[in-house]
Amino acid sequence: MMRSPFLLLSAVLLAAVLAIAAAGQLLAHGDVQPQAVDTTGLESLGKEWRVENPYRESNGKIQVIVVEIGSSAYNQNCARCHGLEAKSGGLAPDLRFLEEDASGDEWYVQRVRNGFHQNGVTKMPAYEGLLSQEALWCIRTYVDSLPEED
Repeated sequence: MMRSPFLLLSAVLLAAVLAIAAAGQLLAHGDVQPQAVDTTGLESLGKEWRVENPYRESNGKIQVIVVEIGSSAYNQNCARCHGLEAKSGGLAPDLRFLEEDASGDEWYVQRVRNGFHQNGVTKMPAYEGLLSQEALWCIRTYVDSLPEED
C-alpha cells in the first residue's frame, strides 16, 4: 500500500513539533509566576521603602516569624535561580555572600524592586508590586541567616 508523501511529511512535521515542545518542557525552569507570601504576624512597613533591613535587629518570636516567612518566600520565588539555601549553581549570584549591612541592603533593594536586565534580556524579574516590602525584607533576613560555607 503506497502512502501519500503529504501524509508522510505531515507525520514527520508533527513528530518534530512534539519533540521540540517536549524538549522545551524539560529545559524550562517551570512556572516563574511570583508566588504569594503570607506575612501574617508582621506589622506593615508602609508604602515608603526602607533603605535598610528593618528586621536585621529583630529577635525572639519576631525573628523566628521573619526567618520562617523568608525561608518559605525564598523557596517559592528565588530558589529556582539562586539555588536551595541560596547556594547558587553559578547562573545567578550566590546570595550568601551579599554584604549584611546597609550597602548590601542598597544592592538588594535595587534588584528586588527593579529586577536586572542585561543586553535586553531580563535576568531577574522586578518584584515591586508583586511581593510586599515585608515579604522581600523577610527573604533578605532569611538569606542573612544562612551560613556562608557549604
